[in-house]
Amino acid sequence: MVTLGTDAHKRSHTIVAADEQGRQLGQVTVTATPEGHLRALRWASRWPERCWAVEDCRHLSRRLERDLLAAGERVVRVPPKLMAGARRGARTRGKSDPIDALAVARATLREPDLPVACLEGVERQVRLLVDHREDLVAERTRIQQRLRWHLHELEPGWGIPAGALDRGVWLDRVQRRLAAHRGVVAELAGELVGRCRQLTERINQLEADLDRRVTPLAGHLRQVVGVGALGAAKLIGETGGVGRFRGSAQFAMPAGVAPIPVWSGNRTRHRLNRGGNRQLNAAIHRVAVTQLRAYGPAQALLARRIAAGNSKPEALRVLKRHLADVLYAAMCSDEQAGSTATAGQPAAA
Repeated sequence: MVTLGTDAHKRSHTIVAADEQGRQLGQVTVTATPEGHLRALRWASRWPERCWAVEDCRHLSRRLERDLLAAGERVVRVPPKLMAGARRGARTRGKSDPIDALAVARATLREPDLPVACLEGVERQVRLLVDHREDLVAERTRIQQRLRWHLHELEPGWGIPAGALDRGVWLDRVQRRLAAHRGVVAELAGELVGRCRQLTERINQLEADLDRRVTPLAGHLRQVVGVGALGAAKLIGETGGVGRFRGSAQFAMPAGVAPIPVWSGNRTRHRLNRGGNRQLNAAIHRVAVTQLRAYGPAQALLARRIAAGNSKPEALRVLKRHLADVLYAAMCSDEQAGSTATAGQPAAA
């Protein structure tokens, strides 16, 4: 088996072939275009048994992955953090595209359980919509902050409640107040009100679109307390297909909720896991916080852990690790239900 380590860039991809002992067999640099990808496939065809190892840089490597998978190749994704150790352990000093590509191949040989790439489906569409909505929310927040400073200058004694500028009724109220003022500040504030209204309408449209897309994908996931339409969309989009994980423990590690042991001697404890996908970790955290507000079993679990000597942050980490198991099981059930429904559909004529 030959491993083809790939260092992807915006304009070129460097590929290094390595045998099972990590020895370099050859290298090639191709353009980051469909023609360059075809050239790489022709170059690699000299090794019948091969596996492509691509540094996981999503926007840089996505098109290459897609072309390789469409050609029937096997592709694994290598997290960039694994390459640092491979470079340090190499006899070749420095950093270059061939050195990085060889480090990708050697990291793949050292880590046999790396995630296998697959053709992207509806999960990526959901993720793109979630990310776009979050970008619009952040833009709206910046506009609201500027609007509040303009209103403070024009109406010093007028207090606007937090979150009020998300609602049309308050934007109408602000517009009426601004009508009584003249000058550049009032004009800028009126422009910001209009932009804020447009963003709110688009954000609400995206939320409704996500709800429609997620409903058939997350029947079991939506039944978990604390998981709404946006939470389910975030979990589905960031997970990218729960079937690529062998179990809940393998899901917990990239989710950043697997415990990290930091004990020695007579004291046993675990610390915060700062690794993994922080967006996925944040989604699980929001579910945990929601459950702690009004869900009895979650409150009881937190109370038991605190009574056993854990601090509140430590008890919250235990709850998040438990939620990883629950969410993983729910997403597996949804994926299985989707596969069953697809298999039961009649073939197209």
